[in-house]
Amino acid sequence: MGLNRREFMQVMGIAAAAGMVLNSKTALAAPSVGALYDVPSFGNVHFLHFTDCHAQLQPIYFREPNVNLGIGDAVGRMPHLVGEKLLKQIGVKPNSAEAYAFSYLNFEQAAKTYGKVGGFAHLSTLVKRMKAGRPGALLLDGGDTWQGSATALWTNGQDMVDACLALGVDVMTAHWEMTLGDKRVKEIVDGDFKGKVDFVAQNIKTTDFGDQVFPPYVLKEMNGVQVAIIGQAFPYTPIANPRYLVPEWSFGIQEENMQKMVNEARAKGAKVVVVLSHNGMDVDLKMASRVRGIDAIMGGHTHDGIPVPVIVDNAGGKTLVTNAGSNSKFLGVLDFDVRGGQVQGFKYRLLPVFSNFLPADREMDALIKKIRAPYESRLNEKLAMTEGTLYRRGNFNGTFDQLIVDALMDVKGADMAFSPGFRWGTSLLPNSPILMEHLMDQTATTYSYSTLTEMNGTTIKTIMEDVADNLFNPDPYYQQGGDMVRVGGMNYTIDPNAKMGARIQDMRLNGKLIDPNKTYKVAGWAPVAEGAKGEPVWDVVAQWLRTTKVVKPRQLNTPRIIGMQDNPGIAV
Repeated sequence: MGLNRREFMQVMGIAAAAGMVLNSKTALAAPSVGALYDVPSFGNVHFLHFTDCHAQLQPIYFREPNVNLGIGDAVGRMPHLVGEKLLKQIGVKPNSAEAYAFSYLNFEQAAKTYGKVGGFAHLSTLVKRMKAGRPGALLLDGGDTWQGSATALWTNGQDMVDACLALGVDVMTAHWEMTLGDKRVKEIVDGDFKGKVDFVAQNIKTTDFGDQVFPPYVLKEMNGVQVAIIGQAFPYTPIANPRYLVPEWSFGIQEENMQKMVNEARAKGAKVVVVLSHNGMDVDLKMASRVRGIDAIMGGHTHDGIPVPVIVDNAGGKTLVTNAGSNSKFLGVLDFDVRGGQVQGFKYRLLPVFSNFLPADREMDALIKKIRAPYESRLNEKLAMTEGTLYRRGNFNGTFDQLIVDALMDVKGADMAFSPGFRWGTSLLPNSPILMEHLMDQTATTYSYSTLTEMNGTTIKTIMEDVADNLFNPDPYYQQGGDMVRVGGMNYTIDPNAKMGARIQDMRLNGKLIDPNKTYKVAGWAPVAEGAKGEPVWDVVAQWLRTTKVVKPRQLNTPRIIGMQDNPGIAV
């Protein structure tokens, strides 16, 4: 569908404001600003939602996955659809701006056409635009906000705290925030956020007496309607991340307590109950089927951009389940029409943040420049050039992950290397410089120690099976929401449908079967055990990049996958 004259002028005006140089080809391919960002207000209760921004203050490139397998009941349903099957399901035309936002298809060409996504200055412009017609609208932050970049690590999360206060966040829950340590989290919540941001989590309790560490929910009045926002922090924080960082706090799904909190909020007059969740999409879908009285779960953790809410039936009625992607590239807009004490209808949009078509908010832009100024020279150190696309996303491997394991094996003299299945990390286009900032986008945690460990084949198999079960257990409540550990040097076969302990098969090193009793040198990073030490992984990889200078396209070391031939969550 072509642009009409008014829309064309809008695109030209906004693109000019954003400093974009347009030629006729680019302009005609540009998204219609009217179609994308003119979202009429509906009803009288309004929520804006972003999640998993992973401290990305600047516009970035981000490639969506081509492998997102669903297991058991999740086969063929959102979010386990990729590529053309996903676009067909959500009614998006191939090669459109929306296709670029939601899928990996034609990533390099689409990125050149539509530009970078996200950036807090552009997100801020969109938030203000959506709030303008929605009196009382609440901005919800789903967590994974204070971690994921160099400046977040170097400022102990303060850059993101300041940015979120400027953005106008009203309510927040958490996951990676906890890797700053319990004392730092409490310092922010009881300090910077006090009286400004409600930090909620019904499922974080003290390990001694089971007391709530943070308020489980907050009640707000919006246009005469009482609303409740219940927080659900990432349930497996002390397992997926170091326990020693939050030694006195317990997490877990805590479904029964969730039901109790919903009932309590309803008893206090809430006519709309929203759960701000960091469970992951599959866990949210199961919770929605079992807990009564939730109108919507606005979720995060698994980085799924879900433009159409999944409507889940339960004993109390229906619950909407959404997920708002990652890297500040989306803003969810949920409107409810509440009359007579009941939700009568809703409208939802997941809006891509195209930085070329949303002008930067001046105040936020100035804040970001101020935050980054002391670190610019470190951030902009050119380590190497990449000839191929570098990305991290997908159940088994990404090219940036491959680069990391290749560097670890080379520098450490290892037989094989493991890299965690983290879903955060920006993308780079072919023939781009790899800056220190880009490397930190992949590796910046508070425990990014590099390791070299001697392991026998039995231990290697046990580790692989454990991670595979975290990803492919048919019961979502036993999934931890990461991707499979990335493997360098060793080849293997995986059957995701097999039982625990039987998924990993035919492990080989240089064509030879892994010997259960033989010892191998295994490089890795980000150990969760207390007392782990080692050179920061970014120093190891930076050393390799400076020596390599030009990084050839990575040959992905992915497993042979069996039993998934007709699964719509894989496209290769």
